[in-house]
Amino acid sequence: MKSHPGLWISFILSLLQLVYAIKVPQDPTIERDLYQPPTITKESEKNYIVDPRDNIIIECEATGNPYPTFTWTRNGKFYNVAKDPKVSFRRRSGTLVIDIYGGGRPEDYEGEYQCFARNRHGTALSNKILLQVSRSPLWPKENLDPVVVNEGASLILQCNPPPSLPPPVIFWMSSSMEPIVQNRRVSQGLNGDLYFSNVLRADAQTDYSCNARSHFTHTIQQKNAYTLKVLTKNSRNDSAVHSTVNLTIMYHARGVPERTPTFLLPTGTSSTKLVLREEDLLLECIASGVPTPEIMWYKKGGELPSPKLKFENFNKTLRISRVSEEDSGEYFCQASNRMGSIRHTISVRVKAAPFWLDKPKDLILAPAENGRLVCRANGNPKPTIQWMMNGEPILATDPNLNFEVAGDTIIFREVQSGNSAVFQCNASNGHGYLLANAFINILDVPSRVLGPRNQLIRVIEYNRTQLDCPFFGSPIPTLRWFKNGQGSNLDGGNYRVHENGTLEISVVRKEDQGKYTCVATNILGNAENTVRLEVKEPTRILKGPEDQIAKRGSTVRLDCRVRSDTSLRLTVIWMKDDSQLYISSRMKKEDDALTIFGVAEKDQGAYTCVAKTELDQDFAKAYLTIQETSTSPTSRLTSVQRDKPDPPMDLELTDLAERSVRLTWTPGDDNNSPITGFIIQFEEDRYQSGTWYNLASVPGNVNSALLRLSPYVNYQFRVLALNDLGSSMPSPSSERYQTNGASPEFNPVDVRGAGTRKDNMEITWTPLNSTQAYGPNLRYNVKWRQRHTGEPWSNVTVWTNKHVVWNTPVYTPYEIRVQAENEFGRSPEPSTVIGYSGEDYPKAAPTDIKLRVTNSTAISLQWTRVAPASVQGSLVEYRAYYWRESSLLKGLWVSRKKLQQSFIGDRVRGIVSFLIPYSSYKIYMVAVNGRGDGPKSDIKEFTMPEGVPSQPKNFRFSEPNREVIILEWGPPEHPNGNLTGYGIRYQSFNGSRFARPIVEILSPNQTKYTLTRTDPISRYRLTLSARTQVGAGEVVTVDTPLKQDEVPPTSVSPTSPAPFTDAPTEIPTVPPTTLSDTTTVLTTTITARPTTTTTVLTTTATEGPPTTVASIREIAPEHWDIKISPNSHWANITWVYNVQMGTEVMVEYIDSNNMSRTVPVRGHPPTSIQLSDLVPGMTYRVRVYSQEHHLVTSPFVPFETNSAYTKNQVDIATQGWFIGLMCAVALLVLILLIVCFIKRSRGGKYPVREKKEVALGTEDQKDEDGSFDYRKEHSDEDNKPLQGSQTSIDGTIKQQESDDSLVDYGEGGEGQFNEDGSFIGQYTVKKDKDETEGNESSEATSPVNAIYSLA
Repeated sequence: MKSHPGLWISFILSLLQLVYAIKVPQDPTIERDLYQPPTITKESEKNYIVDPRDNIIIECEATGNPYPTFTWTRNGKFYNVAKDPKVSFRRRSGTLVIDIYGGGRPEDYEGEYQCFARNRHGTALSNKILLQVSRSPLWPKENLDPVVVNEGASLILQCNPPPSLPPPVIFWMSSSMEPIVQNRRVSQGLNGDLYFSNVLRADAQTDYSCNARSHFTHTIQQKNAYTLKVLTKNSRNDSAVHSTVNLTIMYHARGVPERTPTFLLPTGTSSTKLVLREEDLLLECIASGVPTPEIMWYKKGGELPSPKLKFENFNKTLRISRVSEEDSGEYFCQASNRMGSIRHTISVRVKAAPFWLDKPKDLILAPAENGRLVCRANGNPKPTIQWMMNGEPILATDPNLNFEVAGDTIIFREVQSGNSAVFQCNASNGHGYLLANAFINILDVPSRVLGPRNQLIRVIEYNRTQLDCPFFGSPIPTLRWFKNGQGSNLDGGNYRVHENGTLEISVVRKEDQGKYTCVATNILGNAENTVRLEVKEPTRILKGPEDQIAKRGSTVRLDCRVRSDTSLRLTVIWMKDDSQLYISSRMKKEDDALTIFGVAEKDQGAYTCVAKTELDQDFAKAYLTIQETSTSPTSRLTSVQRDKPDPPMDLELTDLAERSVRLTWTPGDDNNSPITGFIIQFEEDRYQSGTWYNLASVPGNVNSALLRLSPYVNYQFRVLALNDLGSSMPSPSSERYQTNGASPEFNPVDVRGAGTRKDNMEITWTPLNSTQAYGPNLRYNVKWRQRHTGEPWSNVTVWTNKHVVWNTPVYTPYEIRVQAENEFGRSPEPSTVIGYSGEDYPKAAPTDIKLRVTNSTAISLQWTRVAPASVQGSLVEYRAYYWRESSLLKGLWVSRKKLQQSFIGDRVRGIVSFLIPYSSYKIYMVAVNGRGDGPKSDIKEFTMPEGVPSQPKNFRFSEPNREVIILEWGPPEHPNGNLTGYGIRYQSFNGSRFARPIVEILSPNQTKYTLTRTDPISRYRLTLSARTQVGAGEVVTVDTPLKQDEVPPTSVSPTSPAPFTDAPTEIPTVPPTTLSDTTTVLTTTITARPTTTTTVLTTTATEGPPTTVASIREIAPEHWDIKISPNSHWANITWVYNVQMGTEVMVEYIDSNNMSRTVPVRGHPPTSIQLSDLVPGMTYRVRVYSQEHHLVTSPFVPFETNSAYTKNQVDIATQGWFIGLMCAVALLVLILLIVCFIKRSRGGKYPVREKKEVALGTEDQKDEDGSFDYRKEHSDEDNKPLQGSQTSIDGTIKQQESDDSLVDYGEGGEGQFNEDGSFIGQYTVKKDKDETEGNESSEATSPVNAIYSLA
């Protein structure tokens, strides 16, 4: 018959699992006497860069017996250290020291070094150490011409430092050593270059110098500085512009055209990046454009790994720390400004240098034993494994080999004493290598017993103890324990011998006292040691202190009568309120009591008597209450107060019997509320000392009770009185009463049998409590047998509440019985319960799988169930695993993440939902039991039909003026088919009146639409959806905000959004920010697909420019009722308080890049918070949860911040009322000019009328931004100027004067009338020139005053 080597190897490996390698104890005498092959303990790193100014130290330390000798190779050849006077070994070490201080040239010693540590038992190798000397060459001298650049253009200032080892640290400064301020517009790239997204004229005010700092010397080299010459089209003063407008207006003012973003780094539309596992991944995108673009990062088909994610360099650099294979994929950086956006794709591939899965470990064997060394590593690509022995490659043809190399495993068979060696495992691929040493040491050592000799162990009776006997030998000795030098081996029952030689006695009794001997035996000899065990009586407090209520000034005695072992030194101390009591002159400490004379309020508290020896201790506690002296009878009759009753007193035990006792007591004062009952409690001191349990309750008209008792319990009783106001303090404790023992009357309950592995069954139960033990040494007799086999019972006695049965067949029913037993006998025969041994994985898979596509997102499955015998356990469910293989849309990347759908129970059909339309899928099924999944079924492939798309992304609008609305959006995240177009539906509305809707169908490539308003005043409801051949998909709906001059509606139609209430006035701010002037409250309603998502924006306008609000969505859960009021950089969050008062609440919000932040909120109760430093136009998810109870949480609610642009002000020049007013003023001025011309031509003097002392009209106040605010009340008397005066710009009161010109009543121009028709001076009484010039008004002269001046 032909043999199969693979089967033999598998058989040998299975046998080797039964062989345990010898472990050498950490004992100096053992380590000194045993020989050992070398082991490398310390070495220099693989890539070793040294400072050329210091001595070079190449480390190599090793251990071994005998101590190893060291040799080195350099560049693969033997390195003779003795020939170089500059090189020496460190004493008793293999470390090389190269003397650079003595004149050695560090460059002469560069190369690859490897250390060899040898003794007669083998050779160990270090890693190959590549020694390199640090270099920092000088910067070449160069003359740099001034860089000429147009304002607004992009610019790159290159650094190009000379090659250094290691690379230097780059930073930019001016020639005067001032740091260059970096921001979103100006920043340094990873390559050290300085990038300008757009150049401003102010950039020429300094020069730019690249600086390189070396790693070792920390010296800084400075490159010649760049100077900039910025060409501008307009020489207007920048500082004046900056003070009033933003950069965008400044660009227009200076003639700098806006332009769409372009990438400065990287170039092109795509690039690739290779990174090794566990390294940091750095992705960088720097863009130019006017205005300065913003950079956003995304990952195709998934979310960015937020726990490892960090954005750097103003969002231009994405860092993912310690990457893994899951981080591979396509990453996108998107640069956008108001002119548009571009995107760059970076394909990231993660490779891996070799890393250990199972590093080989040293192996110690005895002669004729078997063993193995395992060396398993992984990487990408998968590494190759190469074995060496003592630094030399292993030749498979060597006939003297006593081992076999099987891939990553070396198998040793029947080793001999001379086979000791050191094996090297080298795992390597194109990205690196791993080298590990592991020796095999063949030891032939007689049995030895370690540790101290003739130990004395003292233990308290009924405790657990361990007698140690550490041993060693090769082959591994067997160890046996004997008592008093005779008898059989101690193992089983109350004794248990551990693998390390320790003898454990579960419950020590008096008869266990004696001399114990451990004997270690192997084929080379025996060794023994003796341990003497003494059993001591436990320390017990027979009568402890009792709770007392004493009057101030009285004497109190606290008892503490103790019994202990006479051979042990007893110490009794008193504690008060858990601190040691100071025995003052008012106290007397006796052997069995503590007496306090003249007690005061400060003596009130908890007193504890602690009796302890060097082996154990016991304690008893009582509470002392101090009362004031009683008041006179007259005063008690004057005011009757009701209170809880006083505790009962004078407890007495009578009618003592085997299982009962009568307890009698004297009730305390009822404190004017009748006593309704008494509760009797007991405490026992064997198992749970100090814990009180309710035993019985009796009516309030009796003062004794016959108590039923359990055997073998040392009882102590106390009584509590009850009335309508509550319970009293406990009474003083009774004296103890010990019942005699008896056999148990109860068996354990909740007996179970279940497997934790496929070859075992774990039997567990609930143990008996202290009142059910009925005697000492409580234990359990466990029986089991296979059901329906008729085989005899197996049994074992244990002292715990668990027993594991091994070597059981897979999932087999067993009959189980657990019976209690103590020193007085056994409990009644227990009932039988059925348990099962462990399960194994199912052996069969579902067959005949049929699937049917029910719609674009679901399929129905039908299969044939597996045979019951193949389940090998209890069938839990059938499970379908499926994944999306591809999209039917070309070029669309999909995630192949495997999903699952469970079908609970023994079913043969089910439905898989939430599939993505227009995709190809693969699916297979498994049967699942309690152990896990069974084998896979055949893989089925299916295709989902086309469906309706999801809603378009980033739907937003802008209103540059009153005539048009510009709509923009992105394609849907899930097209679910071939897009055929977009549908836009819009209608104007004013309050509850809605105009006729208009529907437009657009092409699938169009993502922008300009809507021409038919009514500049009304609001618009805008609805957008994408379409496929199946139909329209999810819709997104937004309403334009309420205008300042529009009256809010008082009624709401059924189709219009419901108005919101105002946000809270007091909102905690984290961190504090200045609120914008527009607040938007939103609500989103989402229904089933196809879904209409309705977004309502309500804008509350205050003073200052309003802000355009983009589409924002919110889901307000009914239970928490979360409301979100967002703006560009902040959002107000309010909610209904849903946790207990004073609970700390956490607000967590996550942006679209999966970056999570958490803010704690404290208050009574906290119901609102303001989130600041948000990114404009970013989608966030927010939830509120309890810090103390994480299960108390709201669902995540999405919202989106506003776009970072400001709506244009309403052009006042286009308002009808303003045009009419200006026409009237112009007509009046024309009449005045005609009258003046006529009078001057006649040569007469003008009659001048004095100015009125009371102003006849108010002036329209103009805001700083040029708009008029008509919300100010002109009737506000507090703001009127005094008669005959007007308010200047700085708020002071000046004498009323008219201005030189009436032009200010026009459209706000600064020019005045010239000689072709303007007036010079005022038509008032002539004033001095100096006075007139010093009182020029900042306000326009009223036209009515002008009329009076001509009257």
